Amino acid sequence: MADDPEEGMLSWDESVFRNEHVFEIDYVPETFRHRETQVDSLKHCLRPAVRGSRPLNAMVRGPPGTGKTTGIQKMLGELSGKPAVRTTRVNCQVNATRYSVFSQLFEAMFDYEPPSSGISFKKLFDQITEKLVEEEEVLVVALDDVNYLFYESEASDTLYSLLRAHEEHSGARIGVIVISSDPDLDVIDELDGRVQSVFRPEEIYFPVYGQGEIADILGERATRGFHDDVIAPDVLDRVAALTAESGDLRVGIDLLRRAGLNAEMRASRTVTVADVEEAYEKSKFVHLSRSLENLSETETELVRVIAENEGEQAGDVYEAFNDETGLGYTRYSEITNKLDNLGLIDAEYTDVEGRGRSRSLALSYDPDAVLERL
Repeated sequence: MADDPEEGMLSWDESVFRNEHVFEIDYVPETFRHRETQVDSLKHCLRPAVRGSRPLNAMVRGPPGTGKTTGIQKMLGELSGKPAVRTTRVNCQVNATRYSVFSQLFEAMFDYEPPSSGISFKKLFDQITEKLVEEEEVLVVALDDVNYLFYESEASDTLYSLLRAHEEHSGARIGVIVISSDPDLDVIDELDGRVQSVFRPEEIYFPVYGQGEIADILGERATRGFHDDVIAPDVLDRVAALTAESGDLRVGIDLLRRAGLNAEMRASRTVTVADVEEAYEKSKFVHLSRSLENLSETETELVRVIAENEGEQAGDVYEAFNDETGLGYTRYSEITNKLDNLGLIDAEYTDVEGRGRSRSLALSYDPDAVLERL
């Protein structure tokens, strides 16, 4: 009946989602739209591996949420099915030291983790390269978010070990793909001269998606993820507009999921613009959340101190940080530089009367939003 109060309402065991996993950040879509040029360039670099040769090294750059990780995952997925080719993607947000990176490579080679202690880097390195030579395999390593290795001053040593592996063990064939989301990081210039001399990667750039491209990609996700008629074209257009405003496709994907959950909270069979607007208040902080979740305990503590001392001079913030952690100024300065590189804070030098030049620290996000996520 037209006036049935239950019409358009979900029952307790129903859902607006056909496949909610489609809206997860780590979902790899079957079709990868609007990145054909970049995919062709990646294939060009990786094709020698299929023939048993060392692939061309590549440097993939672009802002967050532009498809870099998805593109790499699709290419590595295709390669992993080829004989005598082994692939691994290392998340450098989590594995930000040379030893940690090679521990991930060890696990990929041997299908179990190396001992947590008592094994030197050289032994770890030797076992990996010897296995490659013994199995006559080509290893393709993707260092995702390689900028984190730079923040920890580990990038040059890590790349040097990978790129010089064939000199240590004749027959070891390793190709390296580095992926950076930091627009201010010049990867080549920041490397040691010894690495610059051997690292001549093919450069592949992933630009920000246009609003039309965003609408197309999100439309396909919505079709796969929602049941029919759950989200109307005008509602999807609003999602696309908010996503384009942020410049990060991940915001739109998270926004679709949260808006769907908001509709379910109302027991509604359809997603409204109001559901989208409400969801955006959380989805717009996707990048912030992902950055915070990979910080160490002391790095998180400094973010908290800065949030609670917004706009204070670096020396004053240090005193509060030292009271909380007992750490010295050198470590404090290192963490401050990392947070600045990550875009979590703005650290600007200003003239302070009677004190010369000092850095003023401020969060790049609303302090309440940061504290809520901590």
